[in-house]
Amino acid sequence: MFNVYTDGGCSGNPGPGGWGFVILNDDVFVMEKSGGEKNTTNNKMEMTAVIEALNFIKSNDIKECNVFSDSQYVIKGITEWICSWKKKGWKNAAGQAVKNKELWMEIDALSANISIKWNWVKGHAGIKWNERVDELTQLEIAKL
Repeated sequence: MFNVYTDGGCSGNPGPGGWGFVILNDDVFVMEKSGGEKNTTNNKMEMTAVIEALNFIKSNDIKECNVFSDSQYVIKGITEWICSWKKKGWKNAAGQAVKNKELWMEIDALSANISIKWNWVKGHAGIKWNERVDELTQLEIAKL
């Protein structure tokens, strides 16, 4: 089973941001990747990490994976809120436009033909691969 760990963050919000992901096949390291943007938000970077990882999963014709994120926004957004947003024409419960709509649409499209189990993990709790993606994120922020 492929396991994907993702993270994103900013120095200031908005501010310079970074993202990172690690992919494992069972417990065997496959690859990692990271990037950043000069002026962004925490949520955008969390979502970008997921998008970049799912692009890798899809391009390698992987049909099933576990995604681990310490972002409640990402996990709840994709597992709980997105169905309602789509039904309401991408409006939230208050009737306002959903923030980061384009990124949510991209995650939704990328995950359409992949069986994904979405998992929330506690950040900064000593989980090896979650700590690694946090490190990648911080390294990207430091470059900016």
